[in-house]
Amino acid sequence: MFRRFLMGRYGNDHLNLFIMLVSLVFGVATFFAYGIGDLIFSILQLMFLALWLMRAFSRNFYKRRAENMVFLRIWGRVKAFFRPVKGFFARLADRKHRYFKCPKCKSRLRVPRGRGKITITCPRCRNMFDKKS
Repeated sequence: MFRRFLMGRYGNDHLNLFIMLVSLVFGVATFFAYGIGDLIFSILQLMFLALWLMRAFSRNFYKRRAENMVFLRIWGRVKAFFRPVKGFFARLADRKHRYFKCPKCKSRLRVPRGRGKITITCPRCRNMFDKKS
């Protein structure tokens, strides 16, 4: 019976997952808030849960898919904005290499650590410069 009810329904996608996570954050925030803040976070949580249910059980596939595509486009921009931060922390954790910028073309170059003073040749512009690794 329940399986027949779910036939033809939209289900979950990336936007629904995001809505559920936001609802979970508001639910956790209710534990730390008191007074009017608790009420506001509870109402926001219920609103996001209702939106999640509406999208999951909707029969309008085209509208839900269009909403998800807009969300993925925006989410891609957000991820691209924070990508340099992720690269910075990856380079910071790399203890076997040093990173330099080419003075001519500004490309990032990775050099083994502990080699002393070396001449680095940029593979992009063939500029040569001396640095201490």
